[in-house]
Amino acid sequence: MGVFYANNNDFIRKDISLTGGTSVTLNDKIDPQTIRQDLAGQLDGIDTRGIYDLLTGEQKAVIIETKTDSNQTKTVLENYLGYELTDANSSFEFTGSGLSASFYQQMIIAIFLAFVFMGMVVFIIFGENILVKTYVIILAVLSVKIAYSSVSMINGLVGVILLVLIGFMFFYAIKKKSKLILPIIFSLLMLFFFIFPSLYVAYTLEIILLILILLMGVYLKHSIPSFAVIISAFADIFMTLVVVNMLGISLSSAGIVAFLMLIGYSVDTDILLTTRMMKRTEGKLNTRIWGAFKTGTTMTLTSLLAIGAALIVVNSFSEVLSQIFTILVIGLVFDLINTWITNVSILKWYMEKNETIA
Repeated sequence: MGVFYANNNDFIRKDISLTGGTSVTLNDKIDPQTIRQDLAGQLDGIDTRGIYDLLTGEQKAVIIETKTDSNQTKTVLENYLGYELTDANSSFEFTGSGLSASFYQQMIIAIFLAFVFMGMVVFIIFGENILVKTYVIILAVLSVKIAYSSVSMINGLVGVILLVLIGFMFFYAIKKKSKLILPIIFSLLMLFFFIFPSLYVAYTLEIILLILILLMGVYLKHSIPSFAVIISAFADIFMTLVVVNMLGISLSSAGIVAFLMLIGYSVDTDILLTTRMMKRTEGKLNTRIWGAFKTGTTMTLTSLLAIGAALIVVNSFSEVLSQIFTILVIGLVFDLINTWITNVSILKWYMEKNETIA
């Protein structure tokens, strides 16, 4: 990933839905590789692929994607093909670079928020300190306020939720005779983000990332099992992204959505494992791990077979579905490794250290 970033100044390859550009569908039997080679010097960042009939394998059309604007692209293609492009023999779609960049940032924020709330839910289940759980919920809800500060309805709802949480935090701290320094800090923090939205709106992504790092520190200190679940989910995403880059796949908006879906697939087996190991007491620890392994691998392999079959079917005619299913297949394979080696190792070490093995 480090080498890839050094060469591309980014962590992923983006297609035109994330960079902006023109997508043209030609209802003609043209070899995709030939037209890409012939027009490489005339169209910026050109990429082509064919669309084929699923049963006969006959080519039906070719899709051309380029960063060049639609008017110039149409002129170049008409000169190359020797006939006029109309609605009957082609279709054009153009996405502005500003809109694509904004959409890409929103999708990255969505992934960060998914990790924030995934970690919050896991920590609520496996954490112990009620006051710390409240801090975690406040940070998670505050991240929504930061991400969608321009939406008045969300601001109002978040404000009510945070007000209730702050009140509970003060009440619980006073009841337990705890120090009030953290409740006061959280109150001032909430006040700042509601009164001065213009001061942080340009750094939305960075602030949410900071909140995520802060939450990871809380999980590491107060709940190793929660930290293990999040690390496993992150490893699934990271390893899948590395393989996607190695395969030369240019991610579209659908590909980003697939990574969001992968978070859900990753967490379910991790929570199954953690619940079996920590919440149940019958049988020895290795027996509980083996039971969770049989159930979890059955779930994952079933998903792999279903998604793999779907990938074979859609690969020849749907680039969007093909990319989604490819990412999910790669991610589920890594999930088997990260759940049943990484997460198991961390949890077993944690339980041995705390002498909670039955």
